[in-house]
Amino acid sequence: MPIRPPRKLTSTELWDYALSALSRRALSSGELRVKLERRAENRDDIPPILARLKESKYLDDTRFAESYAEARLHSGGLGRQRVVRDLRARRVAPGLAEQAVTNAYDGTDEVALIEDFLARKYRNKNLPQMLNDERELASVFRKLRYAGFSAGNAIRVLKRYSRQADELEGEEEGIEREAGAEE
Repeated sequence: MPIRPPRKLTSTELWDYALSALSRRALSSGELRVKLERRAENRDDIPPILARLKESKYLDDTRFAESYAEARLHSGGLGRQRVVRDLRARRVAPGLAEQAVTNAYDGTDEVALIEDFLARKYRNKNLPQMLNDERELASVFRKLRYAGFSAGNAIRVLKRYSRQADELEGEEEGIEREAGAEE
């Protein structure tokens, strides 16, 4: 059975749809704009709806970015770079995402975050023994980098478990090249 595209909405219906979407979960204005564009009968109805939502304080990218960054720090235990990347994926302006993350992570000890991350992810493993294997060490390093932690602090923590961690600096250069290729 073919899937039908969603019914296009009038301006009044689009307003109700926007309120409903915001009541389900917090959205950035960019995310909401994309949702509205998919459903709008007339795209000219979208800017006034977004302006009205902002004026009514239902839509505030600054508040959204700050609460998102705080939540990712306290409940996710992720690094700064990952949270910035996630906010940008959620269509928050780059400068605003960077500022929100800077405010949330101000005074946070990244080394302690990395220790907590490792303890949580590898709680049933003997980490020093596991990290003696070169492949496992490289895998854990990549996980730390993907979680948004800086290479320097990740290596600093991994050195506590394995003497081979010094060799990860070459691994970091490969990761940097891969990241550059993606952009």
